[in-house]
Amino acid sequence: MKFFLDISRVIDAVTGLLGRVTWWVSLAMVLIGAFNVLTRYAFDIIAGLFGNDVAHALSGNRYLSMQTFAYDLVFMLGAAYVLSQDGHVRVDILFSRFGAKARAWIDIFGAIFFLIPFCLLGINFSQNYVGNSISKLEASGDPGGIPFFIFKALIPVMFALLIGQGISETIKNIAFLRGVVRSGSVHDRSETQTADGVTQEREAT
Repeated sequence: MKFFLDISRVIDAVTGLLGRVTWWVSLAMVLIGAFNVLTRYAFDIIAGLFGNDVAHALSGNRYLSMQTFAYDLVFMLGAAYVLSQDGHVRVDILFSRFGAKARAWIDIFGAIFFLIPFCLLGINFSQNYVGNSISKLEASGDPGGIPFFIFKALIPVMFALLIGQGISETIKNIAFLRGVVRSGSVHDRSETQTADGVTQEREAT
């Protein structure tokens, strides 16, 4: 089990690094968005101070494209990180009522039979779409737009990262079910009974 947990930790390290990258990309996205708003609303002021050419250059489509590109990066590179933090929305109202081991089993089942197959299908069906975009060096048709093929190429990368993180989470959940201490699973908790009989969970030590 130690060998597989070592693999899981390597995957988590890569995912964590990409997660930290998306933090900064998120900040850049917000700053670019604020810049876009400022330059568009202050267009006349900028034109009066520096001329129309400067005003048009600062409020061009390139910055809108950059903002969209930053959003795509956050979404595609951050999906696996959010999975590692158990941050994706769960819609099953029964899940939270189950015990830690039952939740671990559900996550294992979901990763093996839903997450990983879905991501494999995503990689398979996106190949032609991404390949055509790269072969044509597809770019935005708007003046000053940025190349589309760059972030379209990240679609299979996103799915591959999700597969890797799904495998990592499965390894940690199996380790948790086998009683490995500090398995890294989000369910790595032991249930204890309080004096008044109410069940609570605490971190395993």
